[in-house]
Amino acid sequence: MTDLEVAQWSETALGVAGRALEVVRAPAEVLSTPCPRVDPTAAEVVQLAADLIATMRVSPGCVGLAAPQVGVTAQVFCVDVSEHPKTRTGHGTFALCNAEVVSASRNERAREGCMSVPDFTGDVRRASRLTVRGHLPGTGAAVEITTDAFEARALQHEIDHCAGLLFLDRVAGAHAIHPRTTYL
Repeated sequence: MTDLEVAQWSETALGVAGRALEVVRAPAEVLSTPCPRVDPTAAEVVQLAADLIATMRVSPGCVGLAAPQVGVTAQVFCVDVSEHPKTRTGHGTFALCNAEVVSASRNERAREGCMSVPDFTGDVRRASRLTVRGHLPGTGAAVEITTDAFEARALQHEIDHCAGLLFLDRVAGAHAIHPRTTYL
């Protein structure tokens, strides 16, 4: 499936209504637990993807959400950076299962925040050009997304969640962690 087909994907393709769930906060153990791969066609995975999107939509400032953030150890996340001012390339709203980085380049340091770490932000070095491979929930279609800038950062952030990592695990040290000045 191409980038264009991902950009045209919609959560209506899941065929189920999403429910807004409670977001888990650090230091909850689920946030540091590497997640197993999932069957993207399984009914519970499809429901989880819909729930992640619904939760992301009702969370101000949220541009992505991973299964561990709602207490589920599964390699599933959603992203939508379309309204963020730092977005250059965006694919709209989409969910991915079993995502992995295929290629990454042009590392840049930038500030990140997280719904599961609401009181802090941190300076994190990440690739600003990225290709990710994964599967769409529901159909299980294999996709490869090539992106840059803010969407690349968001994808790496969510893939990290599925690996049991927070952005705090990626900062250069205590000097790179900052109190959040805008609260969600």
